[in-house]
Amino acid sequence: MTVTTETLATTDLEFARQLGQQLRVDSIRCSTAAGSGHPTSSMSAADLIAVLIARYVQYDWSKPKDPNNDHLIYSKGHASPLCYAMFKAVGAITDAEMMTFRKFGSRLQGHPTPMIPWVDVATGSLGQGLPISVGIALAGKDLDKLPFHVWTLCGDSELAEGSIWEAFDKAGHYQLANLTAILDINRLGQRGETEYGWTLDVYRRRVEAFGCFPIVIDGHDVTAIDRAYGQALSSTGKPTVIIAKTIKGKGFSEIENKEGWHGKVLPPDMAERAIKELGGIRHLKVKTAKPEATPRGPKRPEPGPTVTLPVYTKDDKVPTRKAYGDALLALGAIPEVVAMDGEVSNSTHADEFAKAYPDRFFEMWIAEQQLVATAVGMSVRGYKPFASTFAAFFSRAYDFIRMAGISEANIRLVGSHAGVEIGQDGPSQMALEDLASLRAINSSVVLYPCDPNQTAKLTRVMADTLGIVYMRTTRGAYPTIYGPAETFKVGGSKVVRQSPKDRVTLIGAGVTLHNCLAAADALAAKKIPARVIDLYSVKPVDVKTLREAVRATKGKLVIVEDHYPEGGLGAAVMEALAADGVATRIAHLAVKGLPTSGKPDELMNAAGISARHIVAAATKLLQAR
Repeated sequence: MTVTTETLATTDLEFARQLGQQLRVDSIRCSTAAGSGHPTSSMSAADLIAVLIARYVQYDWSKPKDPNNDHLIYSKGHASPLCYAMFKAVGAITDAEMMTFRKFGSRLQGHPTPMIPWVDVATGSLGQGLPISVGIALAGKDLDKLPFHVWTLCGDSELAEGSIWEAFDKAGHYQLANLTAILDINRLGQRGETEYGWTLDVYRRRVEAFGCFPIVIDGHDVTAIDRAYGQALSSTGKPTVIIAKTIKGKGFSEIENKEGWHGKVLPPDMAERAIKELGGIRHLKVKTAKPEATPRGPKRPEPGPTVTLPVYTKDDKVPTRKAYGDALLALGAIPEVVAMDGEVSNSTHADEFAKAYPDRFFEMWIAEQQLVATAVGMSVRGYKPFASTFAAFFSRAYDFIRMAGISEANIRLVGSHAGVEIGQDGPSQMALEDLASLRAINSSVVLYPCDPNQTAKLTRVMADTLGIVYMRTTRGAYPTIYGPAETFKVGGSKVVRQSPKDRVTLIGAGVTLHNCLAAADALAAKKIPARVIDLYSVKPVDVKTLREAVRATKGKLVIVEDHYPEGGLGAAVMEALAADGVATRIAHLAVKGLPTSGKPDELMNAAGISARHIVAAATKLLQAR
């Protein structure tokens, strides 16, 4: 059965009612054809989306990169059947493509990703869409100064995620009146009722406490929905949160508000009955309002702004975290560079940028998930975000970093206070897993500089590098090794000491590069020449230089890192060489036990990564047959 309503204007509420039914039917059709998906979660939010796209969203579907377009984020990414049914309704995809949902080779994957041009970010992991929306809204309000609106559909199960409340907190603090969160309160989660079910007043009081403007409605009353959206666009001066009571599986009486249907498709016979009850298959088309064009700023001159990086002399002992702050300040000459920090900017030295460019610095306080989400949101708007905190605390936001990789976002993360080198603060503050975790991210680049000139140059490289770029910085001050004329690249390394008679190769990065150099001096006193490699690009690694070192020193390598043994510098080297099948004898020095408090030198010595341990490991290698 096919129904058309060509006599109705697409902005009429009756059209929106019919459109809601179409969205439900199409959610059932594509998920049943796929044999998997979340039709019931899509059905509960269908009326909310129908009114939104028919009457409020301003979006040119032929120009998804138009800077004036509104943003619509599905924080409940499992409602992908609804998202794709919406794309069909606005004419972005065909009915035939919609029916390829979840099939191999289709861009309509189980959860939406930016493979689809109208999808800003991947949101399959719950609790992420709203925090990212905060970053987009911040960019619109404070940077772009454009009137686009950010609409975010949230599910009630994800409201148990702390990241959602970090988002509400920052949205309220920054008074993001250009942000509307639409809460689909359908009561049922994966295994039964959600934490608060339909007790809507709990949500109302909570969002109000975070400085947001709540509106409680029946999420299936199109008149009430329409009124709420209109109110959200009025000048409340606050982010709006529409708390909509909905019914899971709405429109099909056999499953409405019944447990056990989360993430389950309707079998063909049941789907046929549901489609009939919902009024049949429709092919209504929505003509979404296009955004008004706004004047663009003056075109930037080519070849762009001049960035004058800080320069350090051989006599300078400057922590790499300080050199990062100095370089970030210099990058302020690039208008697209923005920075954010997690209330430790006086330690990461991002505060230098904050003082010089307060309009492009955003404090996220101790909310690391929101810190990374803000960076992702601003990357959606084309900015070059640098997010910094202590390296250990990025683990709080690891899922956001993981999802940013799936989104193919372009963000720069800088983690300070890494390894036992930080000293007396003890193991809770020591990042000893960060190289491993960041190396595992899709599209990631991992950098670990050892001196201030190298740090400054690599910070500049980060600004123009796509993907998830992570730089590990050091707390302590160590000698400057490189002159200001040295160049560094992603995937590079530096052979800082070599001779034709080298017998062993010492490989370090960051603080351990200095330990390797000290060890090389001690070995030289024993008439043992050692090659020293600064493997500052931990991912990707410089395989060519490693291969040459293996050849020159007959496969004898000592790898030293201020990190746990698993997944860090040693793993990067051994993985790179494994494919060659070249015989190597490797000594891997890493932090192999739980560290304690102490002075940096004491802790590195206790961990077995100090110069004397490197000398011992190299000597043992050379004595082995």
